[in-house]
Amino acid sequence: MLKSEILLRQPKSNLLIIFLLLFAVVAVNAQGRRKPAPPGMPNEIQITPYKTTMIANGKDKVSISIKIIDSKGDSLPDAKKLVTFHIKGDARITTITNATGFGTLPHTDSTWQVNLTGSCQVILQAGRKLGIINFKITADTLWPGSTEIHTVQPGIAHVVTNKIYTPKKVTDKILGADISFLPELESKGMKFSDNGVQGDAIEIMKAHGFNYIRLRIFNQPANPKGYSPGKGFCDLEHTKQMAKRIKAAGMKFLLDFHYSDYWADPQQQNKPAAWVGKDFTALKKSLYNYTVNVMQQLKNQGTSPDMVQVGNEINHGMVWPEGEIKNPDSLAQLIYEGVKGVKAVSPNTIIMLHIALGGQNPEARFFLDNMAKRNVPFDVIGLSYYPKWHGTPQDLKNNMADLAKSYKQQIMVAEYSQLKREVNDIAFNVPNGKRVGSFIWEPLSTWESIFNRDGKANDYMDIVYPEIAKKYGIKILH
Repeated sequence: MLKSEILLRQPKSNLLIIFLLLFAVVAVNAQGRRKPAPPGMPNEIQITPYKTTMIANGKDKVSISIKIIDSKGDSLPDAKKLVTFHIKGDARITTITNATGFGTLPHTDSTWQVNLTGSCQVILQAGRKLGIINFKITADTLWPGSTEIHTVQPGIAHVVTNKIYTPKKVTDKILGADISFLPELESKGMKFSDNGVQGDAIEIMKAHGFNYIRLRIFNQPANPKGYSPGKGFCDLEHTKQMAKRIKAAGMKFLLDFHYSDYWADPQQQNKPAAWVGKDFTALKKSLYNYTVNVMQQLKNQGTSPDMVQVGNEINHGMVWPEGEIKNPDSLAQLIYEGVKGVKAVSPNTIIMLHIALGGQNPEARFFLDNMAKRNVPFDVIGLSYYPKWHGTPQDLKNNMADLAKSYKQQIMVAEYSQLKREVNDIAFNVPNGKRVGSFIWEPLSTWESIFNRDGKANDYMDIVYPEIAKKYGIKILH
């Protein structure tokens, strides 16, 4: 699938952008307009960093995998290109393996060139300044690759509470999906069917093994700079309507607080417009009150979430700038306000902390260790896993196994799309009794969707997911 550089840094964008990218036959890059290269020909540079948070101590290093891929995302080990590395921020390259010219071709303190064949590994070393390192690779005729790395100095940890918390155990085997786009798709007239029979998308999914639905919620998405200007999709009212449908179908419900008017992910965690300008005490109170209000309104209509994410992909923090990862004490306090807000209304609801680090074990450990030092109470570790950004399936398997040994909480894949069987095999085989399951991200309309573009259920729905459900003993709901 074609992706702009913006989408490379941010896997999730609004529906219009995704559809435009899916169907575009020409695209604009820095060199002008061009068609995607045919399968088997070099098309793009893929960057996979094995952590995107570094200690600003002049010593910390990160390994970054670089690959030349075709338009289908397949690696091309024999492709040869002169590539240029660009760095903005306090960092430098110390090593490049499987490439020629490093140290001999012209370069400056922020630009290097090498002759690359297929793939290479880059070692990037942080300086001593706090901030964001922008790492980008360009080559003639190829889509560039880029990533952001945040440099931090954690300091001494201060606990948010002295209470001892025992994580609640999830007894369900979750085969879930985030289908927050559904109301928007239906508003555009999209209909869903299976074997020629039209029906509710939720009911169709339930009949094929899905048992849990995830919904994202934004504070004021109808704002001009919000997620859904003027329409307010994924606001509280839309969420309440969807929650009724989920519960009516006999399915369980995960609520994903973004704590923003817009998308929140590792590259952007901007606070809601209504919270701008508040001091930290008022900011914490606003987050708590908002959480309580959402939870109470859902409870009042009999649709309390079974699980809640306090933030979305928060390995770089949330509610910026106060809650950036470079301020781990402040971040822990903000998370704790969300946890308290959930528990004040629904004490039995499971709490997930969601990080976008499927295969990046060092950074996952860094984030979770810092939250543990601050005694942040929660129940489940959720990981995003997209192979382009988060490593190989083996990286995911190794990371989940290590986290299962290292922490009390259970572990699950909170977002994925590709490699459906492989991802679920890993998610349902986490060791030490720590397995929970998975949530596929927006399978109604994006990436490898389970419905065709005309709304008809395809083989992912009719074959793959029933097989996964049967394999792992997930009861088909009726």
